[in-house]
Amino acid sequence: MADYHALIKIDEPARIQRSTLEIAASWLAAGLDPERVTFYRQSDIPEIPELTWFLTCVTGKGLLNRAHAYKAAVDKNTSAGVDPESDVSAGLFMYPVLMGADILMFNANRVPVGRDQVQHIEMARDMANSFNHRYGEHFVAPEAEIEESVATLPGLDGRKMSKSYDNHIPMFASRGQLQKLIAGIVTDSRAPGAPKETEGSALFQIYQAFASTEETAALRQAYLQGIAWADAKQLVFERIDREIAPMRETYLALLNDPAKIEAILLAGAAKARKIATPFMGRLRQAVGLRDLRTQASSKTTRTAKTVLPVFKQYREKDGKFYFKLVEPAGRVLLQSLGFSTHQEAAAAIAGLQKPGGLAAPALQASLQELIGISASDINAALQQLAADD
Repeated sequence: MADYHALIKIDEPARIQRSTLEIAASWLAAGLDPERVTFYRQSDIPEIPELTWFLTCVTGKGLLNRAHAYKAAVDKNTSAGVDPESDVSAGLFMYPVLMGADILMFNANRVPVGRDQVQHIEMARDMANSFNHRYGEHFVAPEAEIEESVATLPGLDGRKMSKSYDNHIPMFASRGQLQKLIAGIVTDSRAPGAPKETEGSALFQIYQAFASTEETAALRQAYLQGIAWADAKQLVFERIDREIAPMRETYLALLNDPAKIEAILLAGAAKARKIATPFMGRLRQAVGLRDLRTQASSKTTRTAKTVLPVFKQYREKDGKFYFKLVEPAGRVLLQSLGFSTHQEAAAAIAGLQKPGGLAAPALQASLQELIGISASDINAALQQLAADD
């Protein structure tokens, strides 16, 4: 839950706290199970702002110039005839890096987003690749996962639904407020009986996000048959309220029990930090934030990056994850077969670096046989890596 992001636009502490409570309650009421997923508050993971700084140092300003929020702010100022950078904080400009850190901290392979957020996944990929190019393969370049039917949900005025446009429908609005808001969705002037188009209809798209395939087909037919807008809006209201009503009751109960939500978020943070803390330790080592005693006792530290073999992990077009061990001169010493997940590939790399790891039958079965490469060549390289640790 990205509460750091809220600081970009909100400077009211009580509002930040209330927003966090409401968002957490919304997720839980909608069915998120904290026993099955890791549900945490961004500000409870101190490794995230640290990673944000690491990524800031490898991200070109030109990349951030293309971010939607920054461009929108500049366009708004330009139209108003004021300084293009007026009220553009460093936080607004840099928040795509914070979003990138959210994603890359846990090496997400696929990230579910609306179509308007695809740009941020692409930016996270650029950050991952930039860091990997400098310091070795540490990050998976994520891919966007889009559900086409609800890629971007329209708001009351037909534009993208957003609090910024004040055109959104609060998910757990009261029944009366929900009905009033849906009645205000912008439609055209076609009279009852006149055929209506579903294409571009905000009302239809909102209904589609909640309805089954059969229900959607039925409303599409009703449009063709000239359903009155008032009747269509009532139909949409009843369908959404039927879906939301049980959740609304849970949501209100959760709002009245903030201690329960706090306990869930802290438990999620503890789970998340079991991954984030050791991973951040490896990244600190990679960029050179190291124990000075280790540096002083190593004659090769300054040139380690250029003389040591390196594991390179990557994803092929078949969707599987691979890795290889490469000498500084470029000779491939070890090449894996494909793994279903990044985690499986990373576990194999970790296993190979343990004493006797290369001899493990399970690991041998995951490797391709390379002509002209002996086990002694590989073991020598693994020993070099172990000595550098």
